[in-house]
Amino acid sequence: MADTPAYRRVLLKVSGEALMGTQPFGIDEAVVAGIADEVRSVHALGVEVAIVVGGGNIIRGLAASHRGIDRVTGDYMGMLATVINALALQDALEKRGVPTRVQTAIDIREVAEPFIRRRAIRHLEKGRAVIFAAGTGNPFFTTDSAAALRANEIHADILLKATRVDGIYTADPEQDPQAVLLPEVSYQDVIEKGLQVMDTTAIALCRDNGIPIAIFDLRPPGNIRRVVCGERVGSIVRA
Repeated sequence: MADTPAYRRVLLKVSGEALMGTQPFGIDEAVVAGIADEVRSVHALGVEVAIVVGGGNIIRGLAASHRGIDRVTGDYMGMLATVINALALQDALEKRGVPTRVQTAIDIREVAEPFIRRRAIRHLEKGRAVIFAAGTGNPFFTTDSAAALRANEIHADILLKATRVDGIYTADPEQDPQAVLLPEVSYQDVIEKGLQVMDTTAIALCRDNGIPIAIFDLRPPGNIRRVVCGERVGSIVRA
């Protein structure tokens, strides 16, 4: 496996749904352990690793609003769900010897630090993995937007979006057998063609600041390391 990193500092976006594994709900400890192993492998290369984790395995604000919960309330519930996931990931990383800090966009000082940009960068410089939880701290913004925002704030070299599909397709490959994998796409094409890689706010943030986005399948062992070492895995979005 490759052992020369192509990036100095990366931000990894992990969806809450990915943490479910094959379960219909909640956290699959084996999946969390696998992600922690991957992050440890990248961390051992000397790469500074930040992580944004979603909360869709517990609750999604938009879905909750469709069931009658106020949208803003539902979004705050979703933010709290990301904190649960962040603590689970922190526990797994620290059991593997990776020093880790959780920073939250809403104040929960008993369990995590508040998000302070300069402190987050200092943690990374000291070799600590930093997990950003609670999204942006604002309703109506997705954790994809939070990942793009944090990637810009910490000056990440690339945003890694680990998903359950192996890249960007011309259509949903589960619905259309004729869908074609696109190894490289421009920011503008993603927006104009509605490729649904990430929401438009996230794409625009990365476009405006020149941060490439790698989209790849989280499940094959070693994929995160391969992307970090510059191998062509999945798809990449850039200018």
